[in-house]
This record gives sequence, C-alpha cells and structure tokens, in this order.
Amino acid sequence: MMIIALDPLLSSDIGLSVILVMLMKVVIAFALLMVSVMLVIWFERKIVADMHNRVGPSLAGPWGILQTLADGIKLFFKEDLLPERADRIVFRLAPYLSLVPAFLSFAIVPIGGDFTNGGDGTVSIFGHRTLLQVADPPVGILLFLALSSIAVYGVMLAGWSSGSKYPLLGSVRASAQMISYEAALGLSMATVFLSSGTLSTSGIVAGQATWNWNLVTTGIIPFVIFVIAGTAELNRPPFDLVEAEQELVGGFHTEYSSIRFALFFLAEFMNMITMSAIAVTLFLGGPNGPILIKQISWVWPILWFFLKVMAFLFTFVWLRATLPRLRYDQLMDLGWKLLIPASLGWFLLIAALNIGEDRGWSSLLVVPIGLLILSAAALLLKGAIKKAKDSNLDAADLSEISEGSDQ
Repeated sequence: MMIIALDPLLSSDIGLSVILVMLMKVVIAFALLMVSVMLVIWFERKIVADMHNRVGPSLAGPWGILQTLADGIKLFFKEDLLPERADRIVFRLAPYLSLVPAFLSFAIVPIGGDFTNGGDGTVSIFGHRTLLQVADPPVGILLFLALSSIAVYGVMLAGWSSGSKYPLLGSVRASAQMISYEAALGLSMATVFLSSGTLSTSGIVAGQATWNWNLVTTGIIPFVIFVIAGTAELNRPPFDLVEAEQELVGGFHTEYSSIRFALFFLAEFMNMITMSAIAVTLFLGGPNGPILIKQISWVWPILWFFLKVMAFLFTFVWLRATLPRLRYDQLMDLGWKLLIPASLGWFLLIAALNIGEDRGWSSLLVVPIGLLILSAAALLLKGAIKKAKDSNLDAADLSEISEGSDQ
C-alpha cells in the first residue's frame, strides 16, 4: 500500500466500496485510452491528408470516423503467421511488452481535479475522496521512466525473435535509439523534479497551480528537449528509423500479421497519447486552468487537460506530415552531442541556483557565472567533436591513398 498511499481513497480502511471505486477508475481509464487510440488514428490520417491535399478516410462512417474500427476488424480476422525460424514464445510475448507499459504509464496521469487556491485535486465519488487518476505513487515519474525503458524490449525482442535480418536490424536500431534519447528524456525530467521538489504527478501539477509555474526553469529548454527526446522514444517521424520502409521492408514488425501486428499498432498510438499526457503534466500544469462557470467547476479541469493533450497530438501529426526522416548518424549526433549536454548543463545550472538560494547567494551572480561555465564547456565539447571528425576524415583519406597505391 505504500506505493499508492498518496491517493486519499486508500488512506483509510479498504472496503468493498473502495475496491469498486478503484476498479471503476481502472475500467474508465482503459476504455478512455482504447477509444482515444481509435480517434487519434483517424485524426492523424485526416490531418495528414489535409496537409497533403488528399481526402483521407471518408467512406467508413461519418467523415470516415469508423475507419479505424474497420481496420481493427479486418486485422482481427486475418491469418496469424508464425515464421518457421522464429522463437515462438518470445515472438508471441513481444507485442504485449509494448502494449502493457503504455497503459500502465497513463495510470499515473491526473486528468482532472481542482488544484487551484491550494486545492489537492481530489473529487468525491460515491462519498469517497479520490484523485482523478488510477494511482499516484510517490515515485510516479520514475515509474514512467521504468515503464518506457521496458517498452523498448517489446520492439527489440520482436525483431530478434522473428528469425529475419530486416526485423533484427530494426530492433538493433531501437536499442541504440533508446539509449541515446532515454538519457536526454530523463535529464529534462530531472529538472522538473528539482524545481517542484516531488516525484508525484499530482504534486508536480499542484506546484504549477499558481502563476509562478516554473516557466523559466522548466518551460523552455527542458520542455523542448523533452518533446524532441519523447518523439524519438515513440519512434515517431522524423525518428522512425526502427521501421524505415526504404531499407528495412517494414522494420521490427515485418514478420507480424493479424492481431499481433494490431497490438504493435495500438501500442504506438497509445504511447503517443501517454507521452502527450505526461508532457502536459510535467510542463503545462496538467488539468490546471481557469474555472469559467462555477456551477460545473469539475468539468473545466478535464476540458483543459483534453485541449492541452490535443495540442501535443496535433504537433506529433504535424511533424509527421512535414519533416523527412533523419539519417542514422544525424539521429545519434542529435542525441549525444546536443540534447544530452544541453539537458545536463541546464540541470546543473538550476541545481546551482537552488544551492545559491539556500545559502543566500545572489542569483544575479550565480546565473552569469553558471552561463559562463556552461559556455566554456560547450566550446570545449564543440572543439573535441571537430577534432574527432577531422581525425576520422584524415584516417579515411589515408585509407583511400593506401588502397590506391595497392592497386
């Protein structure tokens, strides 16, 4: 009970009514995610079609809104294939390793509740005070990072267990991409922990309830790094190198068909919704927003949360329709040479500001010195990268000369 003890629903004796409320929250969260995935797939296809001057889904239901349901039914009744050289157990397990973490990650997101004026975000359900989230563990965001790390095993094991070289290449790319961008993602989130002083998602949202919601410390550099690294973690364009059709046929899921392919498809869009919800929780105040009509005050936080998530989802779709896929060396350079140093440097600067505040140092002195040190470190890093690149070019030139002399 210690893990989920922050929810006031579990602070007293746990009876049948409490269990029923918990089950209701789980069922509603699962149903909300499933329906959201169907609508987001339709939303992406329609928006991309509009941006490409096409019609998009238009025949299945009004405005083609039932197209996702039709595709799901089709995949459910297609023949399920199992490659001859596949590892049967791992091949069947891999889709669930991608799907289950996506749902569990969404369980820690508060989708409603009034956090303004010192509110704790709780609502009353059947006489019980509870948060509008399935669970609020004290280490909620660390749980999200752990689950996002587990999800990549679904991609890696799917490619490895298929017994084919193209899915294997896709899974190898996934492992390298995860290592490159998980560090930047974690460091950008660490700045949020440092500023809010808690790992609980409801606590982070409560800390953003006032006008002073850490805009300078977390709302610029950490936010941009989180969005870029999160897009790479999702394998969304322009970072979808694990399923690059031009060189890998279909990527890690080439050998999958029927319902198992649908599970990967479902996990991808569920992860996109979950990542958007986490970004809203960490950087945009979660369900916080003005209460315009007091009589229906419980509706407004849910509405603000929905609108913020929709803005992120539109951004993901916009990136897909606009940007070309990066080369693999560009992907690695962006992660290791830019995002990780930038997120680490900003984290150290905010840590220095916090220490200075505790010890009574002037921020007018700490900020310039910190920026000067970070600028010097950036110049040293740039010089080291340039020197390594020149050395590689010289080695390549010597290799070409030696090959020419041998001929």
